[in-house]
Amino acid sequence: MAFALREGPGRAWRWKTDMMIERAGLKIDAALAAFLEEEVLAPLGRDVPAFWSGLAVLLARLAPRNRALLERRDALQAAIDGWLAARAGQPWDAEAYRGFLTEIGYLVPEPAPFTIATSAVDAEIASMAGPQLVVPVLNARFLLNAANARWGSLYDAWYGTDALDAPPARAGGYDTQRGAAVIREGRAFLDRVLPLATGTWAGWDGEGVPELAEPDHFVGRREGGLLFRHHDLHIELVLDRHHPVGAGDNAGIADIILESALTTIVDLEDSVAAVDAADKLAAYRNWLGVIRGDLSDSFEKRGETVRRALAPDREWQRRDGESFRLPGRSLLFVRNVGHLMTSPAIRLADGGEVPEGIMDAVITSAIGAHDVEGLGRYRNSRPNRGENGSIYIVKPKMHGPQECAFTNDLFDAVEDLLALPRHTVKVGVMDEERRTSANLSACIAAVKERIVFINTGFLDRTGDEIHTSMRAGPMIRKAAMKGSPWIAAYEQRNVLIGLAHGLSGRAQIGKGMWAAPDRMAAMMAEKIGHPQSGANTAWVPSPTAATLHALHYHAVAVFDVQQRLAAGAVPGLDALLAVPLATGMNFSPQEVREELDNNAQGLLGYVVRWIDQGIGCSKVPDINDIGLMEDRATLRISSQHMANWLLHGVCTREAVMDSLRRMAAKVDAQNAGDPRYQPMAGRWDESFAFQAACDLVFKGTEQPNGYTEPLLHAWRLKQKAR
Repeated sequence: MAFALREGPGRAWRWKTDMMIERAGLKIDAALAAFLEEEVLAPLGRDVPAFWSGLAVLLARLAPRNRALLERRDALQAAIDGWLAARAGQPWDAEAYRGFLTEIGYLVPEPAPFTIATSAVDAEIASMAGPQLVVPVLNARFLLNAANARWGSLYDAWYGTDALDAPPARAGGYDTQRGAAVIREGRAFLDRVLPLATGTWAGWDGEGVPELAEPDHFVGRREGGLLFRHHDLHIELVLDRHHPVGAGDNAGIADIILESALTTIVDLEDSVAAVDAADKLAAYRNWLGVIRGDLSDSFEKRGETVRRALAPDREWQRRDGESFRLPGRSLLFVRNVGHLMTSPAIRLADGGEVPEGIMDAVITSAIGAHDVEGLGRYRNSRPNRGENGSIYIVKPKMHGPQECAFTNDLFDAVEDLLALPRHTVKVGVMDEERRTSANLSACIAAVKERIVFINTGFLDRTGDEIHTSMRAGPMIRKAAMKGSPWIAAYEQRNVLIGLAHGLSGRAQIGKGMWAAPDRMAAMMAEKIGHPQSGANTAWVPSPTAATLHALHYHAVAVFDVQQRLAAGAVPGLDALLAVPLATGMNFSPQEVREELDNNAQGLLGYVVRWIDQGIGCSKVPDINDIGLMEDRATLRISSQHMANWLLHGVCTREAVMDSLRRMAAKVDAQNAGDPRYQPMAGRWDESFAFQAACDLVFKGTEQPNGYTEPLLHAWRLKQKAR
C-alpha cells in the first residue's frame, strides 16, 4: 500500500491510499465500496448505481453547507475572542456580554411554545426508565457484552464489587459469608419493590407463586424462573435447588436477574480511534454484525476458548398459559461523529475529502435499514402495529440550532437516498456544547419530528466552556468546575427544557457517565441523583454498573418526578453564561504544580494508548492510580485547561514541559505490564504520543472549539505509517 503526506480540509495531516475506485464521480476506498455494494446494499435490494449517483448529489448539496457551518463556528469564536480580549481586566458585565452574544447571533430568539412530534419510538426510549451503556464499536467483545447487558445478575454485581457493605470476598472459591450477605440484601430488595401480601421474602419457601401485595407485579413464569415487573422494569427470580447458591437457600433462589441496560449507544465517535478507511470499515462491519445478529467473538479465559454471540429473546408464559417474549438485548443507538472532521475514505468530485459525519449518516443508516426491513436474526427496533421500525442515531458536538437543522436536512436526504419513510431515522442530540445549551429550545425545535434523546456531558461541555471563554482570563481549577454556577444551571435547564417540550413519555432525557468502574459503592451513593433530577436514563461504564444502576430506577419513579418538575420555571441564561474565572485567586506554586501534574498525567495516559495502539477508550489509571474510563472528552478538558493557564501566565511553558516529562515517566510505570506499550520518557523526539500530548497543550488555543480530533488523527496516522 502506497502512502503520501498532505494536508486536508479535516484540519489535520492525512495519509491517503491509492487503492480507490470511482463511482459517479466520487473516489471511494475499494474495500469500503465492496462492503457497501455486496454486504449492505445487495441484501436490501437497492439499485447500486442509483445509490452512488444519489450519494454524489447529496454530497454536492450538503458538503458545502457543512463547511459553511464550520466557518460560522470559527467566525463566532473570533468575535468572542476579540470582545473578551478588549475587556481584559475590567469588571465582568453580564448584561453587556449577553447583548453582545445576541448581536452576533450566538444567542437566537426563543421559539414559540411547541411539543415534539416524534412517533414510532420504542418503549425502551419513550416510556421506560433505566441505565444506558456506551460502547466502542471497534471492540467486538465489548460490543457484544453491552448488547447483551439488557439482563444482569444482581447477585454477581453485589458479590464482585464494593457496592455491598459487606466483608470482601475471599480468594479461592465461593465465600459463604459474603454470599450470605448478598442473599440478605437480595431479600431486602424484594421486600422493597415486590412486597408480599403477608410476611417477608426471607420467609418464603419457594413453592408456587408468592402472593404479592400488588398481584399485578407478577408477569409470568418459565421452568426455573418467576418474572415480575416494577416501575416497568422486569425482575427474574432464578429458582434452582441444584445450583450452589440455590441449594443453600431456603427458597431455592439461585439468583436475581434485573432488566438492566435498556439502551446502548454503539459509538463511532469519542471512544474509538478511527482515522482512515480501514478503521471506518472495521467500525461499519461491527455495526452491521450486531444489527444483522451474526456478530461473534472468541477469546481465551483461564486457558479455555470462550465464544460471545448475541443473546436470544427470552420466552415466558403468563398465568393463563399464553406465551410471550421479552427482548434479550439492549436497544441499540449508533453514535455518528460530529460535523468537524473529514475522512479519506471517500473523495468528492472537487478532490476534497468527504465530511465524516455525512458518511456516517449514510452508511450507518443503510446498515440500520437491515433492521427496519426485518433482515436480521433479531429485531432491534420493535415497531408497534402499523408503525415502521426506527434507526436511532446520536449526533454529538452540534453547535446551536443551525447545525441541528442541518442534521435534520441530512437525515431527510439519507431517507430519500435509501427509500426509507420520512423520520425513520431518529436523532439523539448531545447537549455538550455551550451554544447548544444556551439555545436548547431552538435546537430541539429544529429536529422536533425525529428527536428521541437529549443528554448532558460534563467533560465536553466544560472543554467548550473553557475554549469559548479562553480570552476572558484564567479558569478555576478543574476539580472546582462541578461546583460552578453554570454547571448547576446547565444540568437543570436541560431537564426542564426537555420536559417543557414534551419529551417525557416520548424521548430520553439523559445524564452523563460514571467514570470509575471499580468504585461501585460511590456510584450507588451518587448516581441516584440522576433519576432524582428527572433524567430517565444515565450512562454507565459496564454491564455490571448497569445492573447496579438499575436499582436506582426501582428506588425512584422517574416519570412521577418528571411530572412534578414539569411545572417548574426554566432558569434564565445568566447563570449558564457565567464564566468560571479564577477572579482574585493567586494560585500558589504548589497548587499550580498539582494542577499541571493532574492534567498532564491524565492527558498522557490517554494519548499514549490512542496514538500508539489505536485504543479510543479504556480504563486509564489517574494520578492516584485509580482506574477511570477515559475518552476524548476527558482529553479536551485537560488540554484546554492547561492551554488557558499558559495563555494567562498562571504557569510557564517550562513548567508545563517539566510536568509533561515527569508525568510521562509515571505513565510509563503505570503501563509497565503491557507488552505492547512503548515508553515515552527519554524518547521525547521519537514518541509520537508524547509529541501529540505537547501539541494538544501548546496548540490548544488554535484548535477548532478546543477539539482534540485534528491533532490526534494527524499523529495516529503518522504512527500507523511507521
